[in-house]
Amino acid sequence: MPACAQDVLLTQFYEAHHDWLQGWLRQRLGCGHDAADLSQDTFIQVVAARNVEQIAEPRAFLVTLAKRVMFNFWRRRDIERAYLEELALLPAECMPSEEDRALVLEALQQIDAILGGLKPRVREVFLLSQLHELGYKEIGERLGMPVITVRRYMTQALRACWLAAGTQ
Repeated sequence: MPACAQDVLLTQFYEAHHDWLQGWLRQRLGCGHDAADLSQDTFIQVVAARNVEQIAEPRAFLVTLAKRVMFNFWRRRDIERAYLEELALLPAECMPSEEDRALVLEALQQIDAILGGLKPRVREVFLLSQLHELGYKEIGERLGMPVITVRRYMTQALRACWLAAGTQ
């Protein structure tokens, strides 16, 4: 399909479903501003998919995308809240600048996305190693798995981190 025709379909799709989706999101979020933002984020994913003509059930499709967008929104909000709670414990002279806070939040969200892509056991091994500073033998004992499995899981986790760093 020519790009011009695709643009027309996208515009029609947006106009036909935007108000409905924003209302659906507003009911779930209780905030019109967040609903407007997440509605736009959802439609950005529709544009990226570029297959509007193949969508048989537009509202079901939009709800699926919007749920993913909401989940990511809540995760980002939870990460930000936890970070700000930890900052509140610091003395005033140790507070990072607004720019540094924004950079740390962005890094935390990237780490969360990487860890979220790992299998639960791989993530658990990685976190025990990195946050609790446990050795492979200790992790294996704690989780009831051989050290070779711990090594394999750490390799998977570190590879995911390395690949994510390479795409930045």
